[in-house]
Amino acid sequence: MVQDKRKTESRNPATWNIDSMPTVEMLRLINQEDQKVAQAVATQLPQIGRAVDETAQRLRLGGRLFYCGAGTSGRLGILDASECPPTYNAPAWLVQALIAGGKEAVFHAVEGAEDDMGACRTELQERGFECHDVLVGIAASGTTPYVLGGLDFARNLGALTVGISCNEDSPVSRHCDIAITPVVGPEVITGSTRMKAGTAQKLVLNMLSTGTMIRLGKVYGNLMVDMQVSNAKLAGRACRIVAEAANVDERTAAETLNQCGGEVKTAIVQLCMGVDVHDARSRLAACGGVVSRALAM
Repeated sequence: MVQDKRKTESRNPATWNIDSMPTVEMLRLINQEDQKVAQAVATQLPQIGRAVDETAQRLRLGGRLFYCGAGTSGRLGILDASECPPTYNAPAWLVQALIAGGKEAVFHAVEGAEDDMGACRTELQERGFECHDVLVGIAASGTTPYVLGGLDFARNLGALTVGISCNEDSPVSRHCDIAITPVVGPEVITGSTRMKAGTAQKLVLNMLSTGTMIRLGKVYGNLMVDMQVSNAKLAGRACRIVAEAANVDERTAAETLNQCGGEVKTAIVQLCMGVDVHDARSRLAACGGVVSRALAM
């Protein structure tokens, strides 16, 4: 077999005979390879930290966060973006995701879509992408034309560009302002980058969106205080969060949440400061929605 120079495409010598192993041994080997992922991501913490801080700064000023990718990488971006509204009460426009081939590609492979270097630029233009926005290009190989085209367009506008790839010195890392490159090595199944590379990308996106939302004041301590209460499970979670943060019983927390229209932050400030709902909202507004600052007023 001719070896590809990219580590994500090269053959893993540890798994050459995986097809003839007993099932538990096969799974143990996959698990051993997976353990390398967190270590690879750990080497990128300074770059991820810079991306979090600079993204949060732009979002505070009215910018938006966009992800773009193809195949597994694109789907991971969609997953992360779709979870920001219910988890952090972020408006749907704040974090958006583009995938090569459009909506059809979420469930089915769209052959050749990732090779269109101009498609991402066109989609960004259609969404009114501007210089104060952020684009995160996700590509395990670091060579996807769809992603490279998007990064070049965003960078030329003066927008912040972040590239996530799993090969050293890849084109993606050279076409962005901040390169995040967790090198996880060859996959268990040659070229199946939905495995270690996909896991590494998911971990990075978890950090990027979570860290940004923390910096935007959507977390108090480690409590999810800006969540959307959209079902019974989440209503119970909101009640427990208010009770924990304000040191009250759940009945009091539930009654206060009801007075506040389900606004967790408002309920916490109202209970902790002994003020009415209007004053609690005013305090939060004056502090940019950051609970700890509102409680220190």
